[in-house]
Amino acid sequence: MAGGLVALLDDIAVIAKLAAASLDDVAAASAKAGSKAVGVVIDDAAVTPRYVTGLSPARELPIIWKIALGSLRNKLLFLLPAALLLSAFAPWAITPILMLGGAYLCFEASEKIFEAFTGTHHAAEVAEITDPKQLEDRQVAGAIRTDLILSGEIMAIALAELSDQSLINQGIALALVGLVITVAVYGVVALIVKMDDFGLALAAREGAGTQAIGRGLVSAMPVVLKALSIIGTAAMLWVGGQIIVHGLEEYHLTPLPEWIHHASEFAGRSVAAIGPMLEWLVYAGLSAVVGIIVGGVIVGLLHLKPKKH
Repeated sequence: MAGGLVALLDDIAVIAKLAAASLDDVAAASAKAGSKAVGVVIDDAAVTPRYVTGLSPARELPIIWKIALGSLRNKLLFLLPAALLLSAFAPWAITPILMLGGAYLCFEASEKIFEAFTGTHHAAEVAEITDPKQLEDRQVAGAIRTDLILSGEIMAIALAELSDQSLINQGIALALVGLVITVAVYGVVALIVKMDDFGLALAAREGAGTQAIGRGLVSAMPVVLKALSIIGTAAMLWVGGQIIVHGLEEYHLTPLPEWIHHASEFAGRSVAAIGPMLEWLVYAGLSAVVGIIVGGVIVGLLHLKPKKH
């Protein structure tokens, strides 16, 4: 009996260690996978606040909550099962799908740059809606549709980083990535959209210092949104270009990837004090150049297409 109990306890200890190791693997894989999706995450945070513009301040947080729930539903109920099916039955399709997603990121960023320089906008005109409930429903539905595209890119990028994990670990890691990114993005969005309200509340209080902080927050709001948009655009070019470069490596089309690697390594060796940072910056910058070339070609082709009258 004692021997059996000791053996059982030993088995439990072994299982616990394996479980702990597995959880460590999942946590590490989740962190790695999530970090690769940073460009899309920043763009998601930059895009979402526009969906509450023009709506009642009292409805801003409830609307963000609705969009966040829709985003989580997109990731966990639709995209996660699709990603696992892809990993199990068609892993060969991950790289081309990822490259298409990278090209889309490059296109989106290049389109923003094109619009900034030309003053044109490709968004369709929407008939004015006077009913607040109808307007809110339309905004939420539009945000969730946009999120589906961005979430699809996030999950595809994350899945590519999990190829060495078991299917179960992939599922857990993708679920963690989806949950953490959703909470982070919409938590930041909530702070952004309420920043001006918080500033107005401070500006109305007594005390010159408090009022100055409040006015500063209100004044900073447009600057923050503009900075997020610029950072998001740059990150999309970098991430999209990097995905395409990595895809070329996967298909053994190596001249361009090798040149970028050599250039970044040379830059890192040339200034030893900041070598790793400089190497990363050069690699990111050259990836962004690839991104803007790919995106620029797509934008050019779309704008050359005859418009329907």
